[in-house]
Amino acid sequence: MCGKPTARPDRGRPPLYCSRSCQARAYRRRRQPLPAPGTPPPTRPTEVRARQRRRIAEAVWRIAAEQGLEAASMRRIAAEARVSLRVVQYHFDSKHALMVDALRLLHEENERLARGRIPHDMTEPSALLRAVLDEFLPLDGQRAFALRVFTAYYARSLTDPVLAEVFLAAEQPLEGLVAGIIAAGEAAGRTAPGIDRAHEADLLVSGAVGLGLDVLHGRRSLADVRTVLDYHLGRIFPDTGSPQPSPRPNTGPSTD
Repeated sequence: MCGKPTARPDRGRPPLYCSRSCQARAYRRRRQPLPAPGTPPPTRPTEVRARQRRRIAEAVWRIAAEQGLEAASMRRIAAEARVSLRVVQYHFDSKHALMVDALRLLHEENERLARGRIPHDMTEPSALLRAVLDEFLPLDGQRAFALRVFTAYYARSLTDPVLAEVFLAAEQPLEGLVAGIIAAGEAAGRTAPGIDRAHEADLLVSGAVGLGLDVLHGRRSLADVRTVLDYHLGRIFPDTGSPQPSPRPNTGPSTD
């Protein structure tokens, strides 16, 4: 019954079970009621663990967004996740391991959502770049929440060198992505002459993040921030209909 070989007797029929315990397991399986049609399969232990880890990570995000990572003690995280402290310690060996895993899961979540919002169309590099920059702005509750969490991680990384190594990736993938989009526009002859795509990417990413924080603080409106980004996009892609940089008025003393 279980697939293990059974000893063939000299007389009579061959046995169906390799042992009494195998026979008992088969009996218990026969006694279990069949699942109703449409009933989902039972959850696997690995799925349960993944859900619990996600639930604990989401608790870290909420605490970080509302109070900062300094308030995220293991007991506070357990209470926020509505699990016992023992469950948190079972999944994570240390608080630092929990912080890192929560950050990794947040990155994965943001990338998943961003892929659904950003058009995969390299034939319009200006529009594509604008969509990428929009991901740094608090345009909705999810992006505003993520920006708050990342800000809390950034503040913690200033005094936590180990966390800084994880949070501040040396390869700068966002700047690389923006530089790649500008390069595609450059190859298509759509960028202004003399553009340094690496420098422009550094400025756009850091500028968009900073402007997004200004929106969170209420120092700027989303309309103001988008006007600033349009200004820089129009300078890089002058033939896409974006607002062009206008000359600044001369407010200095007259030389007449």
